[in-house]
Amino acid sequence: MLACRSLDVLPRPGATPLVRAADADFAAGRLHALIGPSGCGKTTLLKGLLGILPTRGEILLRGAPAPDRDALRREVAFAPQFSIAHGKLTAAEALAAALRLYRENPDAPARDSRLAALLALVGLADRAGTAVEKLSGGQLRRLGLALELATEPACLLCDEVTSGLDPRSEDQILDVLRRLVAEQDRTVLCVIHNLAKLDRFDVITVVYEGAVVFQGPLPALLAQFGIADALALYDRLAEQPVATWLALRPSATAAPLADKRAAATPTASPTPPPPDRRPGFASQFLTLLARRWRLFTRDRGTLALTAAITFGFPCLVVVFALGGLPQLRGLELQPTGGILESLQARAEFRRQAADTATLVSGLILFQVILLCLMGSNNGAREIAGERALYEKERMAGLRPAAYASAKIAWVALLGAAQGAWMTVFVKLLCAFPGAWAPQLAVLAAAGASMSVVCLGLSALLSSPERASLLSIYLVGFQLPLSGVVLALPAALVWAVRPFIATYWGWAGYLTAMRDSRFYDAVLLLDPGWLADAPAALAVLGAHALLGAALVFRGCAVQRWP
Repeated sequence: MLACRSLDVLPRPGATPLVRAADADFAAGRLHALIGPSGCGKTTLLKGLLGILPTRGEILLRGAPAPDRDALRREVAFAPQFSIAHGKLTAAEALAAALRLYRENPDAPARDSRLAALLALVGLADRAGTAVEKLSGGQLRRLGLALELATEPACLLCDEVTSGLDPRSEDQILDVLRRLVAEQDRTVLCVIHNLAKLDRFDVITVVYEGAVVFQGPLPALLAQFGIADALALYDRLAEQPVATWLALRPSATAAPLADKRAAATPTASPTPPPPDRRPGFASQFLTLLARRWRLFTRDRGTLALTAAITFGFPCLVVVFALGGLPQLRGLELQPTGGILESLQARAEFRRQAADTATLVSGLILFQVILLCLMGSNNGAREIAGERALYEKERMAGLRPAAYASAKIAWVALLGAAQGAWMTVFVKLLCAFPGAWAPQLAVLAAAGASMSVVCLGLSALLSSPERASLLSIYLVGFQLPLSGVVLALPAALVWAVRPFIATYWGWAGYLTAMRDSRFYDAVLLLDPGWLADAPAALAVLGAHALLGAALVFRGCAVQRWP
């Protein structure tokens, strides 16, 4: 079913191989064990076979070179050591989402039947309604197997799925693997540490110091290494250098392991790979959005934080505004009286205008800065915080474009809703003048664009902490570089201004007040050029497009944690 010839597995292109010249055959319809001392290269070999790590050499699928990684992954699934699923979903919901994402299911009854069958197969039928985060270790491993079986693979590679479990849970996992081989004729390769369980496997592959030094059944292993019990294997391996064990390996190791059906027809053409049966872009996009909404409503911590900043930040603006805005009502634009009184009135007017302009500019800028902070909260951890899950789902058939688009849509809608709410709340309570439509549009665009830009940073970085920190820095630099609070040299204004979201949000909102004294007061303080709402929306839209490009770029690059 799956084999490799002279396979080198590298941590990165051009580096020294971690696994060297590996020759191995994993015959169809058998339960294979992959063993070896810690750090010898077992997991590295699995990742090389799957294309997670770069390789040199040949990977064979059904007796022929694998045409590409996508074709290989349509038939070969990977179950990592720990189940990767959203903790707030139930076991049934996590598996149902996988069935919708990985395979085209024409009707709901067929999908429901498949869901029930998989839960029964792995022994989780009675835990279908239990949240993933509340499952035991053994139940999580079984859920991980069910998630991989949703792709209907011909071959399943398992990385230490029994590690750290109690004996009963370990036996339950091995029973599931045996049923997959016996009842469904699948090929299963399992990395295992418990050498006392080797009698439950058909074929054992031994990796030592980055080399495959043995393949065969347990009796042959005991004879090859001259031991009476498999528990003595690692001590025996340490007695000789790896070259000695490689020299003892039969040159025709693969012959007794070959698939009997393939051996019966050596001249037959290899079985063609199955067609791509993944759901379309729209189906995956809608499934991801529905799952994200369900997670959002169930995560009380995230929901409380989002609600707090969405409703609390506008209240901060109102608190700062209520004590200062009434001063504009008594402002006279045309002072009257004698010359001295007129000059005094003009001076007083300019002082009041300057104070009011500073207040108005500051309040508008405050709104935009707060929206940028909301955007940072929306997007910074969204992808980096679930990178392992995304990489696992992409390997199983999730389209990167569907994932990226769903994330962009989610954070953009959330940021736009927060911007719209900020506009409505502040305008109604503070009686800010200006047209509703452009002000709503500008603040919604400010919230959405910063959310998408921070999402782009999240896609480029594998660490959610780094993504959050960089997003906060990005928002923090918006204030001094906006040119509103800290004046910039004229030569730098247009070099910096196109990249400063706060300036465009501030200017677009302010210019919607053209027919008010607020706007006149600001012009008296600074008569410089101000972008109108259409220009502001265009630039903020460009920011969102740049953020979206970063998201697609980050999701296209494999970044397995």
